[in-house]
Amino acid sequence: MSDTAFAPYTSPAAPVKVLFFAALREAIGHSELQLTLPAPLQISGVLALLSAQSPKVHQALAGREVLAALNQQLVGCDSWVHSGDEVALFPPVTGG
Repeated sequence: MSDTAFAPYTSPAAPVKVLFFAALREAIGHSELQLTLPAPLQISGVLALLSAQSPKVHQALAGREVLAALNQQLVGCDSWVHSGDEVALFPPVTGG
């Protein structure tokens, strides 16, 4: 069994704050929302839950690469999100 299959239990009392930036914010029409998790989820699970709960979010995320920050630290899609955390979602930035 994989070590990453389960996350430590945390109380589900506090919602997760989800922030949207740049083109995601414009497509969704909100800069933030509160999300109650059924249990700790990986970032990929949070994205799936958001998409399932909102057609606007689903459309904004479909086929788009998204970067995530968890509690103001850039993370991968396998990072665990717990009750009370802050997740920021934004498109990759390019420049030159």
